[in-house]
This record gives sequence, structure tokens and C-alpha cells, in this order.
Amino acid sequence: MAALVGSSATKFGKPLIFNSSNLLSTVRCLTTGSVLNAPRKTVKDRTGKNIVFVDGVRTPFLMSGTDYAKLMPHELARHALRSLMAKTGVPKELVEYIIYGTVIQEVKTSNIAREAALAAGFSDKTPAHTVTMACISSNQGITTGIGLIAAGAYDIIVAGGVETMSDVPIRHSRKMRSLMLRANKAKTPLQKLQLLASIRPDFFVPELPAVAEFTSGETMGHSADRLAAAFKVSRVEQDQYALRSHTLANDAHNKGYLTDIAPFKVPGSDKVVEKDNGVRISSPEKIAQLKPAFVKPHGTVTAANASFLTDGASACLVMTEEKAKELGLKPKAYLRDFVYVSQDPVDQLLLGPAYATPKVLERAGLTLNDIDVWEFHEAFAGQILANMKAMDSDWFAQTYMGRSGKVGAPPLDKFNNWGGSLSIGHPFAATGVRLAVHTANRLIREDGQFGLIAACAAGGQAVGMILERHPDGVPT
Repeated sequence: MAALVGSSATKFGKPLIFNSSNLLSTVRCLTTGSVLNAPRKTVKDRTGKNIVFVDGVRTPFLMSGTDYAKLMPHELARHALRSLMAKTGVPKELVEYIIYGTVIQEVKTSNIAREAALAAGFSDKTPAHTVTMACISSNQGITTGIGLIAAGAYDIIVAGGVETMSDVPIRHSRKMRSLMLRANKAKTPLQKLQLLASIRPDFFVPELPAVAEFTSGETMGHSADRLAAAFKVSRVEQDQYALRSHTLANDAHNKGYLTDIAPFKVPGSDKVVEKDNGVRISSPEKIAQLKPAFVKPHGTVTAANASFLTDGASACLVMTEEKAKELGLKPKAYLRDFVYVSQDPVDQLLLGPAYATPKVLERAGLTLNDIDVWEFHEAFAGQILANMKAMDSDWFAQTYMGRSGKVGAPPLDKFNNWGGSLSIGHPFAATGVRLAVHTANRLIREDGQFGLIAACAAGGQAVGMILERHPDGVPT
């Protein structure tokens, strides 16, 4: 990536430019390939089952430390699961398997899929397992479900994810844990006194979970700052993109588009949470005053153009089209294809969407111009804009991806039109389902055929997914 950093000024062309008088309009400086208005394509069903995305729900996504602060993760997950079954009208007894994601695990509910399912009233005969793949954990839940259905093991699966950043596990130091385990085995008063005498002040320093890479020790925000610098993404561009995300999320809420939200009554109070609480409409001047959050004093990633720590849960219903018809359901989309990619977790940690997008398009036999709805996970504004520049660079495609040329950048008028993780929030393991249901609902409302989901994740990994609008889908 050193060559990339040194050459970026001439390799990635002009910057993205946002019209300051209207954040929803953009001056397009990135190419999107040739023809629009090409004949509609079809995507081959790889599974032989025509697997469908029936619907999805989520709790309101809240900033950590707010209304969900006293809850355990399985309580949020329980609400998402119950709300999904109530919305679809499918009896819990018909669900054959549950796959649920989480990243920062609560030690008391290590298999949170099982605990949440039991708490939600599913049969104790319904198997459930937990997956973890950082920010794409619920994508992994969905695609694992696709695999189980394609293999003929099941017909009806629930997938989802949950994260509670308000109460993360904080451990004693390794030295203290070792001493406590040895103390448990000490049998005589002398042995116990000897252990007590061995305690040193640093034993009491706790281990806090961090959003940092194990392999490099670098926080994701620091990596995002370096990535933005490598692709010459300015602070102004990042702030303008963040404003766009918040503006679009606010508009989508006001128009009643966010029908995936299942209002949540906070236990022990009369309060019912009905909307995401991280959406903020601010002015460019106010955002510009914020100081760098990671690389100081000259970094460009701030609290305003980065996603925030979030609590929330999501769930979706996946099954064969045949089973959906049998049950009288109206699925929203076909789950047509997916791909997972991974690359260097140090210098390309957040570039996964640039790698996943051309691969999943090729697998599905589609091009960039066939996609009507784009939904990318917004970890950072700089990450989104860097990926767009990478996707629009022949040099990057040839040098780093071994491709003959660029795939092109998504047109912004089709991109994250209801906001994204920067504004809506990002409970790590719950975001994948949110991306899927927004894609499905946007395809219906915007009269599109194909949607593409892409999301980066810790470890330098990413997912790309293709959804196709189902003819029976309605915007509920």
C-alpha cells in the first residue's frame, strides 16, 4: 500500500464534489461505465430452491449508554425475533433453524442465538447457533441460512444479529486472572497468604475491549484516517458525505420508509422507543469545528464523519419460494448471490467493498449499470469515499486486484438513499440484516430489479450480496 499512498494524487482523479446548497444533489466526477437503459437481465438461481427474503425487522438503533443501557443483549434479540414473527404472521413452530450474530459476546449467553430464541418463545426443539464475523455477522447468518436451505436440510430459517455496546465485558488483567485461578486451588492458609503477597499494583488494571485489530493493534478509526489520506479524501468531502447520510436518514424517517423498525418498550418505564436516536442534522460550519478523533492534530476522521457505538438487534425470515407460497406469504426479494473476500488487514482493512463488488457482479452475470439499489455499510465517510475512488480506478484494479480495468463507482443517486450506518447507527452484528431489508424495501419503492449490498469488517474481510426484487413484494 506504500505505492498507493505515494501515487494517489495522480491515480484517483478528481474528488467527489457535493453541492453545498443541496446535499442530496451531487456533481458526478466518477464514471459509471457505458449504457443505461439496457434490457433487463435475469440471474440464474444457483441453489435450485429460489431462496427468498420474506421480510426483516430491527429494534430502533440507539447510541450506547442511552435507553438500552440496562438491558442484556438477549433482551434486544428477543424483541427482534418476536417482532419478526408478529410482522410476518408465521408461527414460531414452523421455524426450523435460527442463526444469530454477535461480536462483543456477553459471557453469560455465549450462544445468544439459543438463549434469545428460548426467551422469544421458540420451541426448545428448534436448533440455534451463533456466528461472529465482525460487522458482517448477520450477513453471515443470512448466507449460512442460504447454504442450509440449498443443502436441503431446512426450508425456513431465521437469521439476525445483536450488539449491546452499553455493557461490554471488562476483564481482570491476565495476571489477576491467573492469581485468582491459583487461589481457587490453594488449600492451606499459608498458600493463600503467599498468593496475596504476590499481588502487584498492575494486577488491578482491567482489560477493556477495543475496536482495534488484533494483528496490528491499530484502531479502525486510525486505519480509516490513513485510508482517507491514501486516496486523497479531504475532510470537507467526508463531512459533506456524513451530512448527506444524516439528511437522507431523517427524510426516510419522516416519509415513513423505515418500516423495519419495531418500537421497543423500555422495561421498567412507560417509554416506548420508536426511532433511531443517532440521526443529527447539523450545519457544515458546526461539523467543521470538530477536532480529529484518531490521528491528531492533522487527521480528518471526527466524531461527525464516523459511525458511533450503537445498541440494537435485527432479524429476518429466509425460506424457499415454494414454502413462502404455501404459507401465503409475499416475499420482498430473492437472495440471488453472495461472496466473501479478505485482504491485508493492515493497509486495506476497510477496502473490502471495492474487492467484493466486482466479484459478486461477475458471479451474478451483472454489471454496475444493472444495479438499481446500492446499500453499503458506512463505517466511516472516508472509508465509503475511498472505496468509491478505488472502484473507479483502472490503476487500482490492475495493480491490487489483478483485473483488466475498473468496475466503476456506484451512482450516488442510487446509493444509501435512506441514510446508512453513519446516521442510523451500527450495532456491529445487526447491521447486515438492516442492509438487506433496506435493499429489499428500496427495490420495491423505487421500482428497481437488482440491489447490491457490500460491507467491510474487521480482519480485512467483506461481503457482497445480490438481491432481486420479488414480484409479490409490497412496501410494508
